[in-house]
Amino acid sequence: MTDYLLAHAVDQLSEANWMFATVNRDEEAEPLEAPRPIPRPDSASPEHAGAPDDPPPGPDLARLTAFFG
Repeated sequence: MTDYLLAHAVDQLSEANWMFATVNRDEEAEPLEAPRPIPRPDSASPEHAGAPDDPPPGPDLARLTAFFG
């Protein structure tokens, strides 16, 4: 989980830096290439970057009843 959060934080910083640089460029300058996301652990390619496909299993009914009951 930590690796996913760290990769997401790096992606957000990279995107923020790209936006700052894009906004502060001359109007005649060529646009900068958007940053690519950091590959996540266990992902085959950057297109699959982001949260895992399968959400973690939730608590069963007995645990929910004990918590909220």
